[in-house]
Amino acid sequence: MAGGLLGGDELEEDSFNPEINTTPLVDVMLVLLVIFIITVPAIQHAVKIDLPKAAAQQDNKPPAAVDLALDNNGHLHWDDRDIADSELPALIAQAAARQPTPELHLRAERNTPYEKVVQVMAAAQTGGLDKIGFVTQAVSP
Repeated sequence: MAGGLLGGDELEEDSFNPEINTTPLVDVMLVLLVIFIITVPAIQHAVKIDLPKAAAQQDNKPPAAVDLALDNNGHLHWDDRDIADSELPALIAQAAARQPTPELHLRAERNTPYEKVVQVMAAAQTGGLDKIGFVTQAVSP
């Protein structure tokens, strides 16, 4: 063999080479770098315009709400005032005529008949109150 003898152990030309060839990795990284250098300015391109300036205050006033409560017997309480079932459509119509239209906060006791709650919801929808919220009590752990 060419190159001389190394004693009893000779290296063959086809033996395994433990070195890692990083040239393809560097080539790929350089191509990616060029792609990013070209595309990033195109992505962040923005048209400079002079926008008008305006000052506005945030409206922190909560929307108007009407409280309607139902007890276990099905009696109605409109804003903490006892009302008869026949008064409900007129009160709902008055509330719906206000601007902005208030929300209806419906509170019903635990054992209130479901039928009565549905009747009140139907009357509110018919009268023009579209936003109905159910008020519940938080359970303490």
